[in-house]
Amino acid sequence: MDFLFIFQQAISAAIGVNAIIYALAAIGLNLHFGYTGLLNFGQAGFLAVGAYTVAVLVVSFEVSIWLAFLAGIGMSILLALILGIPTLRLRADYLAIVTIAAAEIIRQVARSVTLREYFGGSDGITGKFGADFFALNPFKAGLDTPILRFTPNDLWVVLVGWVLVALFVVLTWAIVRSPWGRVIKAIREDEDAVRSLGKSVYLYKMQSLILGGVIGSFAGFVYAISRQSVQPDNYSTALTFFAYTVLILGGAARVLGPVVGSIIFWFLLVFVEQILRQAVANDLIPDWLLNPNQVGQIRFILVGLGLMLLMIYRPQGIFGDKKELALNARA
Repeated sequence: MDFLFIFQQAISAAIGVNAIIYALAAIGLNLHFGYTGLLNFGQAGFLAVGAYTVAVLVVSFEVSIWLAFLAGIGMSILLALILGIPTLRLRADYLAIVTIAAAEIIRQVARSVTLREYFGGSDGITGKFGADFFALNPFKAGLDTPILRFTPNDLWVVLVGWVLVALFVVLTWAIVRSPWGRVIKAIREDEDAVRSLGKSVYLYKMQSLILGGVIGSFAGFVYAISRQSVQPDNYSTALTFFAYTVLILGGAARVLGPVVGSIIFWFLLVFVEQILRQAVANDLIPDWLLNPNQVGQIRFILVGLGLMLLMIYRPQGIFGDKKELALNARA
């Protein structure tokens, strides 16, 4: 088997665009779930709002992509307000139900025939809506080494993406150590005690929901720009559940947990896939046991089994703390 190729693919995936997208999505969820105790099961909706706002404004209305980014942030704030106003005064499970439903509503609206003129229906939107962004690309040649390979545009997206991840990691580190951060962690532990001290629990929850949603919209920006297309089925509930997997793998309520989790998750996923593909191609695994068309499903099974073992023997994740996963059911 070509182990150099296997490691090349796995390492490229570990620091590639998908790892960036899920790291950003999980950083937002870390503020929601890890630090505040909010059960947001609709993070995919924030990504979809960010991605579609940019695509629609640039392609259909010829708005500058930089203004489209600002509009995407504004739309994510609006979505957080719509979700949070009726639910954040209630128990945690109400927010979970509303957010997962809202994400699916956004996806179904985006793929509807009625609004096909704007959203492209089930085919989505494909175009050069990232032209202004790629015009700033300083790389005339891509990266082609024995370990890493990126096209010029991919290299530019990866560089900008990891800069965004670093900025949001620093922002998270700063705010969770501020008085505001101590309040939201106290809300996660016992919101009644926080309320008894005169703090507006509702307002702090809303601020956390908005901030995590905005970070999720940046993941949507990277998703759209890197692929130069948006397609509604890319923003299904599976995206949110993978982001939670990344978060718990790295460790909830840990600043670097989402980043480490995303890198490990994508490395393992691609590493297992390439090992299986090469084993099948070199007849190390008989065709009656596994054929190339089944590799995609089997990799998820094997990685899933590994994650189950992690949850059994270290449920707090790699860098996590068991105490950080204790949620107030009345939150």
